[in-house]
Amino acid sequence: MSLHHDHAEPSPKAPLLVIAAIAALSLALAASASFGLVERDAVPHVSRAAAGTQASAIRSLTFADAPDGAVLIDDGTTGERIVRVEPGTGGFIRSTVRSLVHIRRSQGISARTPFTLTRWDDGSLTLSDPATGRALELGGFGDDNRAVFAALLPEEAA
Repeated sequence: MSLHHDHAEPSPKAPLLVIAAIAALSLALAASASFGLVERDAVPHVSRAAAGTQASAIRSLTFADAPDGAVLIDDGTTGERIVRVEPGTGGFIRSTVRSLVHIRRSQGISARTPFTLTRWDDGSLTLSDPATGRALELGGFGDDNRAVFAALLPEEAA
């Protein structure tokens, strides 16, 4: 008795056809976006301009680390303390600002340059960095995280 087969097993055709179809569809979709046949993802500031969306509240913000690990959030125009985020709390604010400040440091920009928090009349909320041109659409992080930043706007606008 031999352990060798004298004939080759045929490859299953159905799975190979499905794999080929998925690969072809992926290439077709990528090409259609590249050639402008399918609209790319929306760019928020372009969509807002096209819809005539206006800012309903704007506040300049500065963020600083306190010696005890708290994050100090001040009004970038008046210097007024808005809130002190105690150590061990405010994870979303900490991580969001840390990522924006990291970009600034890599470009040699001061961390003390104010950020801009904007509420739009369609209800969306944007944290932007005028120094780098970066902007974060805060609604994409969920209602709870959006509310953390919305609370930094003046009372009448929040």
